[in-house]
Amino acid sequence: MGIELLVNLSYVAAAVLFIFGLKMLGSPATARKGNLVSAVGMFIAVVVTLLDQSIIDYKWIIAGIIVGGAIGAMVARSVEMTGMPEMVALFNGFGGIASLFVGWAALYGMDASAFQLITIILSILIGGVTFSGSMVAWGKLSERISGKPLVFGGQRVFNILLILAIVISSVMFTLNPESGIFLYIVIGLALLLGIMLVIPIGGADMPVVISLLNSYSGLAACAAGIAINNIILIVAGALVGASGIILTQIMCKAMNRSLSNVLFSGFSAVSAGGAAAKIEGEVKSMTADDAYYVLEAAASVVIVPGYGMAVAQAQHVVKELQELLEQNGAEVVYAIHPVAGRMPGHMNVLLAEADVSYDLLLEMDAVNPRMETFDVAIVIGANDVVNPAAREMEGSPIYGMPVINVDMARNVFVMKRSMASGFAGIDNPLFFKENTRMLFGDAKEMLGNIIKAFS
Repeated sequence: MGIELLVNLSYVAAAVLFIFGLKMLGSPATARKGNLVSAVGMFIAVVVTLLDQSIIDYKWIIAGIIVGGAIGAMVARSVEMTGMPEMVALFNGFGGIASLFVGWAALYGMDASAFQLITIILSILIGGVTFSGSMVAWGKLSERISGKPLVFGGQRVFNILLILAIVISSVMFTLNPESGIFLYIVIGLALLLGIMLVIPIGGADMPVVISLLNSYSGLAACAAGIAINNIILIVAGALVGASGIILTQIMCKAMNRSLSNVLFSGFSAVSAGGAAAKIEGEVKSMTADDAYYVLEAAASVVIVPGYGMAVAQAQHVVKELQELLEQNGAEVVYAIHPVAGRMPGHMNVLLAEADVSYDLLLEMDAVNPRMETFDVAIVIGANDVVNPAAREMEGSPIYGMPVINVDMARNVFVMKRSMASGFAGIDNPLFFKENTRMLFGDAKEMLGNIIKAFS
C-alpha cells in the first residue's frame, strides 16, 4: 500500500509539472522553462513507472534510451529553423506509432475485457492514422511530395467504405481477439486512412494539419493509457489532445474555416473550386537604396514575416533593421498571422531566436485596424497571409480567409526571390497594387543592403 501511494503521489507531481509546463509554453518569455518543467515531469513519470513494474533486466531499455537520446540530440542540434515544421510533423508521427505499439503490446500477457479491447483498438487506430498522416504532412512540408490537394473521382465513396471496413474489422477483432488477422487489417486500414485524410489538404492548411495531428497523437496516448491502466499516460495524452484541439480551433478561426471542414476534407465532394479573376497590372520593383530613402523618412513601420524569412534566415538582420529604424525615431512593430509559416507559432519562434521583444509582436486583429496609419509595411517572404484576394476575389480558394491588410498601408515593400506563388499556389494581386514595390532577391541580402545604406 505504501508503494502504491508513493507511485500515485509521483504521478500527481508529474501531472502538476505537465500542467505548469504547458501554461509556461504559452509565452515565448517562459517557453524554454516550460519545456524543461514538462521534461522533468515526464522523467519522473517514466522512472516511477519502470520501478513500479518490477523489471529485472533493463539492458534493452537502457539501450533504447542511449540510441534514442543520441539520435534526438543530433537532430535537434542539426535541424534548421526552416525544417522545424517537418520536425514537428515527425514528432507527431512518432508519438502516434508509439501509441500504436503500446496498444498492440497490451494484448500480450493479459486477459483483456471488452472495454480494454475497445481502448486497445482505439489506440492502434488513432496511432496509425496519426503516424501515416504525419508522414504525408512531413512530405508536403519538405516538398518531397506536392503541397497541392490530391483529389480524385470517387474519393468520398472510397473514404466512406474505408471507414466502414475499419469499423467492421474492429468489431470482428473485439469478438475474436485470438485471431490476429483482424488486428493486422485494422492496422493496415488505419495507416491508409491517415494518408487519405491528409492528401486532400492543401499547403495553405498545413499549420492546421500540424496542430490537428498533434491532438491526434495525444488522443492516441490517452487511449493507450486506458488500455494499460496507466494514469499518468492518460493525463498526459488528455492534455496534449485538448491543447491540440484548442490550437486547431484557433487556426481554423484564423482561416475562416470550420473544424469539420478540415477534419473531413477527404469526405467532401471533389471540386476544383471557382475560377479566380485574372490578375492584371504592372509590377514595380525598387532597389535597396530606394527603400532606404522611404524608410529613413518613415515614422511608423510594420514588418510582416513569412516562411521566406525562415528560408533566408533573415530574422537577425530584421532585428538589426528594427533597431536602426527605432534609433531614427520610427515606431516598429511586427504583424503576425496565426498561420504564417508552416506550423503554429513559426514566426514567433524565429523572432524570439533573434531576441525580438514579444511586446512588439501584434496579432492580426490588433494590427489590421491601424494598418492605414503605417508609413511602410515590409513583407518578408509572406504571401498567402497578405493576399488581398481573400477580400476582393470571390473565385479565389482563400476568399473569406482573414489576412493582414498590408495593401492599406501608405507604402508596401515586398521582399521575394521571384514572382512565384506561395505555398498554397495562389496568385497575389498585392504585387500589382499602386502602393506596392517589389524588392527581388534574397531577403537577408536585401535587408543587409538597406542596413548599409543607414550606416
